[in-house]
Amino acid sequence: MESSCMITQVQREEVLVQAKPGLVSKTSLKKPRNRSIFKALFCCLSAQNVSRPAGPSDPPTQKEEAHPSPKVSVYLMHTCLSQVGLLASDLLQCLQYQYYQIPGTSLLPEVTPADKGKICMVIDLDETLVHSSFKPISNADFIVPVEIEGTTHQVYVLKRPYVDEFLERMGELYECVLFTASLAKYADPVTDLLDKHGVFRSRLFREACVFHQGCYVKDLSRLGRDLKKTIILDNSPASYIFHPENAVPVQSWFDDIGDTELLSLIPIFEELSDSEDIYTSLGQLRAP
Repeated sequence: MESSCMITQVQREEVLVQAKPGLVSKTSLKKPRNRSIFKALFCCLSAQNVSRPAGPSDPPTQKEEAHPSPKVSVYLMHTCLSQVGLLASDLLQCLQYQYYQIPGTSLLPEVTPADKGKICMVIDLDETLVHSSFKPISNADFIVPVEIEGTTHQVYVLKRPYVDEFLERMGELYECVLFTASLAKYADPVTDLLDKHGVFRSRLFREACVFHQGCYVKDLSRLGRDLKKTIILDNSPASYIFHPENAVPVQSWFDDIGDTELLSLIPIFEELSDSEDIYTSLGQLRAP
């Protein structure tokens, strides 16, 4: 397995995806926001087309998941977009939505008494809360050893500004769930170091995603929570393509020490925490 396929993250150099206007963050309400297409998201893209999300009868093969080809994947992505004449902003329309649900399966345990009645907040990891690199970073907040095919690699992790304050407050207001398309062998130890307040009630990793049209999608309908009381915070539109109306987009973060995105979201989520129907509440925030 190549190390780059362990972490699902955006790259600054990739094509920018224009965010839909009017989506929640104060900064996003004031100005258009550019988003990056996920290079590593397509890292495990099979050369064959995927007609629908993988179900229990046809999960992604071991070859697809364990031996990706990032160069071929990125080439296919760019070729597809260029051949059909799409702008990057048309990516979500290009990825045709085909709903598929595994009956009788819930990814999360029963709600605890302490979280009864709270909205479930699904939070992404990479480029939402942290930025990680296999290249040395002099000011890294964490250095996490990860073993890949018998060799230990060091992963250098930067925390997004105000992530500690954000997580602490969200843990008081919401049932917080970490949901990342990265592999557990990387994301779990990073979260151990990041979540010093024990905010995340559950952690979901790549194997909990649905592999759909070359993307790892976070299917909120499989969580076992009421969708009208479920929010996803993610920097990747592809991650929430099944449930865009539940999404609060966040700007991808790499290393800007002046970033205040998470800080600006705290009062917004404080207001949303009492909502009985997030579709109505988020719709009001999106309204011009």
